[in-house]
Amino acid sequence: AAPTCSQEILLCTMVLHHIAARVVAVLAVAHGLRLPQQQPSVISRRELARAVATPPALLVAGLASDRATGAEAPSKSRDDPSYPIRKPDATWRAELSRSQYYVMRRGGTERPNSSPLVHEKRAGEFVCAGCGVPLFRSRDKFESGTGWPSYARATENVEVEAVAFEAFTGAELRCKSCGSHLGDRFLDGQMFPGTVAFRTGQRYCIDGAALVFMPADGGAPVSGDPPQLAPQGSATELPKWLQPPTINAV
Repeated sequence: AAPTCSQEILLCTMVLHHIAARVVAVLAVAHGLRLPQQQPSVISRRELARAVATPPALLVAGLASDRATGAEAPSKSRDDPSYPIRKPDATWRAELSRSQYYVMRRGGTERPNSSPLVHEKRAGEFVCAGCGVPLFRSRDKFESGTGWPSYARATENVEVEAVAFEAFTGAELRCKSCGSHLGDRFLDGQMFPGTVAFRTGQRYCIDGAALVFMPADGGAPVSGDPPQLAPQGSATELPKWLQPPTINAV
């Protein structure tokens, strides 16, 4: 189906967001601001949302300030003791692919339309690639046209960051069990008429790398890890907890 006008507008803002990212980088260098090395090379989806709602002059000043001071940092660490499942960083690196680790443990964002789960339409559940708890259900998935798996609501296993102006900036989403970054929630569901998001008013924009799809018919699990970003030789490799045990020859 052809994209709606609202979806075309959303995609146009994404292009403008990438241009704004380059402008901010240039201005940051010009003013002696040092950007954190672990940050993605593009601005996060929450910064994109703020770009849509903020005048350009304030946007440039605000983004430069945030990146210099770390104002975008979440309120607690992904290794916070409140998360039931915690592992050493070295263990996460060993169990997750390069792109999964980048998204889930460093809060990165995968490229749009890179995950095999973007157009997954079968019945089933989408579970955390880090610990396996159910996060989203297929009946709540819809085609947003953004290039990321999108849902109208989440299960109780998804933690939403508390922010003062979520309507303008969005809110970070994490797995409530292991603290892994999943994506962001935006309150723009009514931009997608004819979908379940129009009824809830919410859009859960998720990085496919953080998910594994479990088909309701008992079929093989499908990793949402983007093939082109995974380490060579393991483009669609499943997380360690989903792999069958190794049988050693006697």
